[in-house]
Amino acid sequence: METLRIALLGAGTVGSGFVKLLDEHRGRFRALGLEPALTGILVRDPRKPRPGWVPEGLLTTDVGRVFEEVDVVVELMGGTERAGRLVLDALDHGLPVITANKALLAERWEELKPHAMEGLLYYEASVMAGTPVIEPLSGVLRGNRTLELHGILNGSTNYVIGRMEDGLGFAEALTEAQAKGFVEEDPFLDVGGIDAAHKLTVLARLAVDPDFAWEDVRAATRGIQELTREQIFEAEAEGKRIRLVASLVPNGGRWKAMVRPVKLPTNHPLAQAVQARNALLYRGDAVGEVLISGGGAGSAVTASAVVGDLLRMLEGYPGHPPLPEAVPVPDYEPEILEEA
Repeated sequence: METLRIALLGAGTVGSGFVKLLDEHRGRFRALGLEPALTGILVRDPRKPRPGWVPEGLLTTDVGRVFEEVDVVVELMGGTERAGRLVLDALDHGLPVITANKALLAERWEELKPHAMEGLLYYEASVMAGTPVIEPLSGVLRGNRTLELHGILNGSTNYVIGRMEDGLGFAEALTEAQAKGFVEEDPFLDVGGIDAAHKLTVLARLAVDPDFAWEDVRAATRGIQELTREQIFEAEAEGKRIRLVASLVPNGGRWKAMVRPVKLPTNHPLAQAVQARNALLYRGDAVGEVLISGGGAGSAVTASAVVGDLLRMLEGYPGHPPLPEAVPVPDYEPEILEEA
């Protein structure tokens, strides 16, 4: 039985969930002739309280200890600066990297793209957590010309809106979401639409243009921080539900990406996503309409995709490749969603 040496960066909500699932799935790794072992867990503060299943003896601030003789790097620390340096250093040394870091993928793609083209970068967990969308867009759906896609890509804001539909105010609903571990360390990343914009950028590079600019998506992003209960109730009176929707559509001969609150008819496929669930509505010229829906936030949900990517790597599959080149913009009238 060979040892699979894993360097783990981060032991927060997702990182601790990964440690737990790695142990629970140990038998699946042994079936591949491997015994998974963490070489170390890089954290900012080893004294911070963590779940009991996270081994305290592996917690460290020493990068050298974590990276000493490793086979794969799992990055779950978040952020773009320190995480970016560590991920790029690992990739430069030929180490495969598994990450859930959508901000890093969106904002430092120019540096990461060559490694993704080599198959060293796995990132299913970066969008919609454990609900698979990266794999379909980088695989089977490439048998289509993408016509448009719309998604509820942030489970935290969907949870907040759902609780506001139940009568809670924005601040109260956000506090509840934070208590459940659904919200980023900086809440504005969620409620300001930034997290959804990061994820939309990742999807756009898989679906239509490998060099889709993060800045263009950011400029067309509006969050839910100004949403009121009155707006929620007014939408309900019209037979509609408000959701934060990320869209990629053809517009004037080019692709337009945007994130904003919209009012959806109650029978719209995306309006059915409630609580912390995510959904992606994809339309292709051959397959027609595809709806992918499932859990989009939380420790175990996200960590499950990380473990899945690790198993996928060990089974010999390369990481998720971006498109080799941009696809033509179709002559197509996309669905118009009413902004809230």
